[in-house]
Amino acid sequence: MLVAERYERIVQLVNDRGSIRVSELSEICGVTEETIRRDLDRLEQAGRLRRSHGGAVSVREQQPEIPYLEREITHAEQKMRIADEAISRIAPKDRILLDASTTAWYMAARLPDMPLTVLTNSIRVATELSAKERIEVISTGGQLARRSLSYVGPLAERSLESYHVHKLFLSCKGVHLERGISESNELQARLKQRMIGMADEVLLLADGSKFGVQAFTHVADLTEVDTIVTDSGIAPDLLRELRERGLDVTAV
Repeated sequence: MLVAERYERIVQLVNDRGSIRVSELSEICGVTEETIRRDLDRLEQAGRLRRSHGGAVSVREQQPEIPYLEREITHAEQKMRIADEAISRIAPKDRILLDASTTAWYMAARLPDMPLTVLTNSIRVATELSAKERIEVISTGGQLARRSLSYVGPLAERSLESYHVHKLFLSCKGVHLERGISESNELQARLKQRMIGMADEVLLLADGSKFGVQAFTHVADLTEVDTIVTDSGIAPDLLRELRERGLDVTAV
């Protein structure tokens, strides 16, 4: 494969999938990962893709986030059951991190007032917890994502560098057996990558509708997740396969 042909193949793969990892491109193109990294650098300089942690993402228009109030009523019953199960895994004096998902908001609303430190990038979560006197709430700050009522961007990412938590509770737009966890846009994905890196334990909260979905931007492989909490609507064969891969999965 000529260099120019490889460039076109890389751009096609990135656009078709939304995002792709260096290791995959190396295998598909039959060249070293170092060669792929140089290719990605040149293609980014040409404006044909954007580098991301461990790979590249398409520069085509990213998927807009679903407005928070719309997400709040979607699969609400399942999300509340998942939230209750997640709360049962929290102990007094834990330091926890809640993302800006609606499931995290349900957790905040139903969380008992007990000694905890909660770090969050969600305005709704911080507001909900403000009435609970024994819970210390820390907000990341950053660029406001209006649709999700959350903070994202470089300031939010840097603020996470100052902290370490016992447990991270996060959701996502998609969970795929091969592609892992994905988000609708790169800003949310980058922040969640930082969150995963600062937690002792990562708990993924995802209702059954999220499985089999590959959203725009890759967040993490499933191997980076300690526990998955989902609802009883998940397909039995998928649940079995997740457990066969050694994942701790609870369906409520």
